[in-house]
Amino acid sequence: MRVLVTGGAGFIGSHLTEALLRRGDAVTVLDDLSTGTLDNLRAVQAHPRLVIVHGSARDESLVERILENCDAVLHLAAAVGVRLIIERPVHTIETNVGATEVVLRAAARRKRRVLLASTSEVYGKSAKVPFLETDDLHLGPTSHARWAYACSKALDEWLALAYSREHGVPVIIARLFNTVGPRQTGRYGMVLPTLVRQAVCGEPLTVYGPGTQTRCFSHVADTVEALIRLLGSDAALGEVVNVGSQDEISIRALAERVVQLTRSTSPIVAIPYEQAYGPGFEDMSRRIPDVSKLARLTGFHCRRSLDAIILDMVGTQSVPRTAHVPVL
Repeated sequence: MRVLVTGGAGFIGSHLTEALLRRGDAVTVLDDLSTGTLDNLRAVQAHPRLVIVHGSARDESLVERILENCDAVLHLAAAVGVRLIIERPVHTIETNVGATEVVLRAAARRKRRVLLASTSEVYGKSAKVPFLETDDLHLGPTSHARWAYACSKALDEWLALAYSREHGVPVIIARLFNTVGPRQTGRYGMVLPTLVRQAVCGEPLTVYGPGTQTRCFSHVADTVEALIRLLGSDAALGEVVNVGSQDEISIRALAERVVQLTRSTSPIVAIPYEQAYGPGFEDMSRRIPDVSKLARLTGFHCRRSLDAIILDMVGTQSVPRTAHVPVL
């Protein structure tokens, strides 16, 4: 298969690119390098079936040209990270909705299969757990920039399903729950890489908010396998599917686990949300997926434990290097 991966130089996108190449696909990566880095693709930079295009998924003529020679697109390009969302809400909304619209319009003209990477953020402040794909969404007020990302990704989903119904685009939507692993950085507020880096460097581990909020973390390798299985599943066409682990842990307990596994002597410091993100910040108290649909459609369950994930991230702590990657 010939596959376009938008955001392919990012954390998840680079792992996905490597997995597709391993199974024999030809891959074109499209990335504007605003949050991704070519260093993530260093291991496959010379691969004969890889083409890297430095550009934006919002560039309609560019996406059109690439899709001429591709059979499917995995659309991961998006603005992500709590800090980025709060600091640049206009960029978040325009990037997420604009890029998705371009990809879907190009796919409609050529009837290409699209897998859209969405997010658990769309469930908003819902207290009903585990989250089921058919549950109502409960977003916060428009006056809080925190919810701009969730709203933009929910609109992405509606747009993708509308293109499926009106234009026959074969669409699959994957709602990702806290994917973590090697190459992820804490630059835009991602919690686990931040805690691991702090522990390894002997710095205080920062826990924002009460620390009682819970999340379920899945290794990027598990997420990638789920995405590839969904891409190849005809039964998943037109469906929204949760992708993630059901191993729930509080952020305070996560910090304690990182300290234990790294044998760090660093203290854990609680920082109020208001101090970290400004007044009025809202968060989700729990975030647990119902993954029965993923299992039914693909037979897949996340396999890697949280301890294994943390140790994998600890083992790859290093100073990033600049890769010399040919870019078109």
